[in-house]
Amino acid sequence: MLCRQLYVQRRFCARLSVRAVNTKAGQVLEPVPSVALEQAKPFAELPGPSKLEMIRAFLPGGRYRGKPVFEMFMDLARRHGEIFRLPSIASNEVVLTMNPKDYEIIFRNEGQWPYRRSFETFTYYKTVHRRDVFGADDGLVSGNGPEWGKMRTAVNPILLQPRNARLYIKNLLQVNNEFLQRIRNIRDPNTLEMPDDFAEDIRRLVLESIGSVALNTHLGLLGAQRESEEAKQMIKALENIIEIGFELDMLPAIWKYVPIPKFKLMMRSLDTITDICIKNIEEAINRIESTAKDSQVTNDADLEKSLLEKLLRHDRRTAIIVAMDLLFAGTDPTVVSLSGILLLLAKNPSKQARLLEELQNVLPSKDAPLTMDNMQNLPYLRACIKEGIRLYPVGPGTLRRMPHDVVLSGYRVVAGTDVGIAANIQVANSEEFVPRVREFLPERWLRNESANLVGDIASPFMYLPFGFGPRSCAGKRIVDMILEIAVARLVRNFDIGFNYPIENAFKAQFFVKPNIPFNFKFVEREK
Repeated sequence: MLCRQLYVQRRFCARLSVRAVNTKAGQVLEPVPSVALEQAKPFAELPGPSKLEMIRAFLPGGRYRGKPVFEMFMDLARRHGEIFRLPSIASNEVVLTMNPKDYEIIFRNEGQWPYRRSFETFTYYKTVHRRDVFGADDGLVSGNGPEWGKMRTAVNPILLQPRNARLYIKNLLQVNNEFLQRIRNIRDPNTLEMPDDFAEDIRRLVLESIGSVALNTHLGLLGAQRESEEAKQMIKALENIIEIGFELDMLPAIWKYVPIPKFKLMMRSLDTITDICIKNIEEAINRIESTAKDSQVTNDADLEKSLLEKLLRHDRRTAIIVAMDLLFAGTDPTVVSLSGILLLLAKNPSKQARLLEELQNVLPSKDAPLTMDNMQNLPYLRACIKEGIRLYPVGPGTLRRMPHDVVLSGYRVVAGTDVGIAANIQVANSEEFVPRVREFLPERWLRNESANLVGDIASPFMYLPFGFGPRSCAGKRIVDMILEIAVARLVRNFDIGFNYPIENAFKAQFFVKPNIPFNFKFVEREK
């Protein structure tokens, strides 16, 4: 109880100081002209629903009850205009803009250490509940301020340099081989369709892939250890964290004062993931030390056989934080992206045929190896992935806390305001910004074929699946590699079909999740 009270006091002080910290950081950018600020409409005049209206909207029979978040935002924009205030029950209100002209202003004024609101339960867990593991570090996803900046600067060269993919491509290929065999084992021998719970296998593919990179270990989620107690605990814990975390942070934070059951479950679930990460990292350290000792390697560069080893050379805490953040932030989005891409390829056989032709030029046979070199020659593969992510965005957009006053859509938005950008919703649903918006057209992303198909997504501020600027996704390269290998290997080995409607394939509250059985039909290709 005392720890929670101290945490509340510390977070309150942090909120008071963040404006000063970020204002100092923001001074390195070109300041907003004072005349523009003086001429802007006052912040108090920003339109938007009241808190009471929003509460009613989510009650039974309410306007947004059971509706996906993108429909709510689109409706609010129609009712209140392209910029509006969105009250919050539990925390500070958010100003949401759907005006692309505002996006560049927001990113140019985000400061040296862009502040992004995060789940307070995550912060509490790392800085209080398990301070023994994390110290004062809040992580790459949920952290803010100078300490976040220091860690991000340290890991960027490790996570984002393309050449470091050589450290984990072999592991990812091994995981995909297991996934292909899993498909062959579980598909119906008559219909060649997957069972109703195939989404769970896709999730295990993603988890195994992330584990092979961040933990340099074989978790066995697709094969030998599939039914192990640790595997079950890991999957259930991640499910709890996503669902309960959102609820605890969006509703009034009673957990700060009373240890309610869902808060206790959240802490236990986070403990499960932390302990699994620590266990596997310790085992990896022992393997690394044993290998180095046996081979009597003296050149430090030769010791870097994996991404984990590079992170460990920075420090052990960083390795644990990166592993946990990749599991939390990378699993569900990658499951949705991969599933969505496969659905779109299955429903667009001409696009799948074109992708197969490209793959056959690089991989003459089904078992031909993917390499760092030949993967450079797959532009249509990458176009399919980009278009799939566009059509099935995993979230509405991104959020920034403004370090100083700015003018957005003619209104003066005051320092300390959380501003949301809804670009992902727009490029997936608005014909205004993307011609033929609901069609799967990978050609949009090919330079010599994109005429009349791109629209405003040509702007770097409209297509933001991995965020933008200093706070863009640190795991982008890893997710790209997971998707590229999985899609390439599946299309090269199977003709992929789906004989059911896909209009409601995903349910989108705040986080997107599978909503239908993924009964893909996988027909073996001859060669």
